[in-house]
Order: sequence, then structure tokens, then C-alpha cells
Amino acid sequence: AHDSREGFGGEPHPDFVPPKVLVTTRPRPSKELFRFVADLISVVPNAFFYPRRHFSVQDICRKGSEQNFSHVIVLSERAKKCNGLILSKLPHGPTAFFKVSNVQVSDSVPGAGRRTEHQPEILLNNFTTRLGRRVGRMLSSLFYSKPAFQGRQCVTFHNQRDYIFVRHHRYIFEERPVDKRKRKVI
Repeated sequence: AHDSREGFGGEPHPDFVPPKVLVTTRPRPSKELFRFVADLISVVPNAFFYPRRHFSVQDICRKGSEQNFSHVIVLSERAKKCNGLILSKLPHGPTAFFKVSNVQVSDSVPGAGRRTEHQPEILLNNFTTRLGRRVGRMLSSLFYSKPAFQGRQCVTFHNQRDYIFVRHHRYIFEERPVDKRKRKVI
């Protein structure tokens, strides 16, 4: 009998195994890249930063796989700005490279809410093509599939003309007083 918690090949189904993400950078990163790393780690639950030092990406992936990491993210930069992100599912892929531009860290957003320890909701918009669905699944696999709605936080990935916009936000439900004069009684 096939256990519903197992995927194909007897491996645990990804919905039941929380992802563990290893985040690293290029050798000798700038302070600005560290600010982006801090934001990335605050958005992606169960993400851990390890300095790159002199190790190759191949060595990092091998070591991450040995330490039960499910994903590796390697950030690159040019002129002290993050310009690339390699995302790899361990141990055997897939691997994708994303060009990064127009990064705005949370410190620079006025009135930004702080992240809580709750699992965020994930919204994927316009990942409708075959490749888009695959990229969307790859991005959403960074997050545990059981969001904690009481945390009221959300990560949105919006695909528009092969540009992926990412936003992490918190939301609030405001109660509005009911105006008794406008209410009709039937």
C-alpha cells in the first residue's frame, strides 16, 4: 500500500518535510549584500547563513546535502549591489539562476512591519506557462506548505513578462464601525 505521506520513489512528500535552506554569498561580500542576506533570512523560514569563504558552489552543495539542507541559495553582487541568485534543490536539482535588480531592503521601507515566527502565506501570480509553473513550484518549495494565518504575513511572487517581483508584507484587518443610519431593517 502506498503511504500518502510519501512521494514517488519512497521519498517523503515535500508537504510533510519543512525545507531547510542554506544561504551563502560570493567570496568577500559587501555590507549591502549582508543587509540583503538578513532580509532574505527573515523572509524564508528555516534559512541559515553560512559564509562562503574559499569553497566552490559544488563543495557547498555537497556539504549542504550532507547536513540535510533541502535548498542552497548563492547570492552574487556587482558594484556592492546584489545582481544574481542561484537557487538549487538538493541533492540533485533542479537549479536556476535569477538576475536580481532593484532590491529594496526592509530597513529602507517606511513603516515596515517586523516579521514574526509564523509561516507566511505564499501567493504565486501569473506562473501559467509550463516553465512558469515549474519556477513557481521551485520558489514555493522554499516555504513550508502549512501557512499560519494568525501571523498575517504573506510573500508574493508576481511574474510579469518574465520578471518576477517579490514582496514580503504583513496585513491587518481593520474593523469599521457600522453606521446604524445606513443599515436597513427588513
